[in-house]
Amino acid sequence: MPKSNRIAWPSGSGRRSNNVQMIDVTHRVSAVRRAKIAFWVLLFTVGTLTAVIASAMVHPILAVLVGILVGLAVGGLVGAVIFIWPALRVIWHWSAELTLFGLVMTGYVALVHVMVWWLALVVLVLALAGPFGYPDARRLLMSWIWCGISRHRLRTAFAAFIASNRYGTQPLILHARPTPAGERVWIWLRIGLSLKDLEDRRDKLAVACWGKDVRVSPASRSRAGLVQVDITRRNPLRTVIDSPLPDLILGADLPADAPVSPAVPVTALDLPDVPETDATPPANAPEPKRRPVRIAPDLAPAADDDPAFWAD
Repeated sequence: MPKSNRIAWPSGSGRRSNNVQMIDVTHRVSAVRRAKIAFWVLLFTVGTLTAVIASAMVHPILAVLVGILVGLAVGGLVGAVIFIWPALRVIWHWSAELTLFGLVMTGYVALVHVMVWWLALVVLVLALAGPFGYPDARRLLMSWIWCGISRHRLRTAFAAFIASNRYGTQPLILHARPTPAGERVWIWLRIGLSLKDLEDRRDKLAVACWGKDVRVSPASRSRAGLVQVDITRRNPLRTVIDSPLPDLILGADLPADAPVSPAVPVTALDLPDVPETDATPPANAPEPKRRPVRIAPDLAPAADDDPAFWAD
C-alpha cells in the first residue's frame, strides 16, 4: 500500500496522530470517485444524445465522432470541477481577501508607472490607512472586517467539532454582512447536518467567533439547508442618542414665524371645540323593519308544564 494512503491509528500512549491526514485522504478519494462517475455518465449520456441529434444532419459515422468529442468535453469539464472542488472551496472562503490583494497589486503596478516605487508604496499605504482616521469610516470598515473574520472563524469551528457525513463534507459559508449587534452569516448545510446540530452548539460557536452570543435561524421557507447565523458582539440599545425634544421647550431660541398652539386649558374631556351630538332618534323616524323568524318544529318553544321551559 502506498505510504500516502496509509492511515496511522492512535498509538498506545493515547496520542492521536495523522488525523488531519486521514481526513485529507478521505476528501481526495471521495473527490476522485465522484469525478470519475460524473465523467463516464456525462460521456455516455451527452455523447449519445449529441450523436442522435447530429445523425440527422451529417453522416452517422461523423455523428458518432461528434458525440464522442462533445461527451469528452462536457464530462471532462464537470469531472475536473468536481475533482478540484476542495480547492474551489478554499478559494471561495478567501475570495474577499484575494480580491483585495488583487486590487492592491493592481493599484501598485499602476502607480509605479507614474512615480518611483517608494512613493507608490507611501501613496498606497495612505490610501489604505487614511479612512481609519475618520470615526464613521473606521466603524464601517471594521464592521466589514469583522464579517470576514466571522466567516473564517465559523469555517474553523465547523472543521473542528461540527458533525459531517461519511464523506467529510462541511457546510458552505456564503455571504456575510454587518448588523447593529454584530454580523449575520448565511450558511448552506450539506448532507448529514441540520439546523438542530448548530443550535446544540451555539455556545461553542460563540466562543469560536469571539462573540457574546450566537443565534441560528432558518433563512428560507422552502430550503431547509439555508440557515443564517447572527453573531452578537454588542448591545446597540445601550448607545446614547441625542434627542432634539429638549430644544423645543419654551424659552428656546425659536424663529419668529414658528407655529405655536394657543394655551387652552384642558377641562377633563369637555372640549369646547367638539360639538355634542344627540343620540335620541327623531319622533318621525320610521321604525326598523323586523323580519319574521320561522322556527322549525323540533325547535318550537316548550309548553309551560315542560321542565325544559323553566330551565333558564
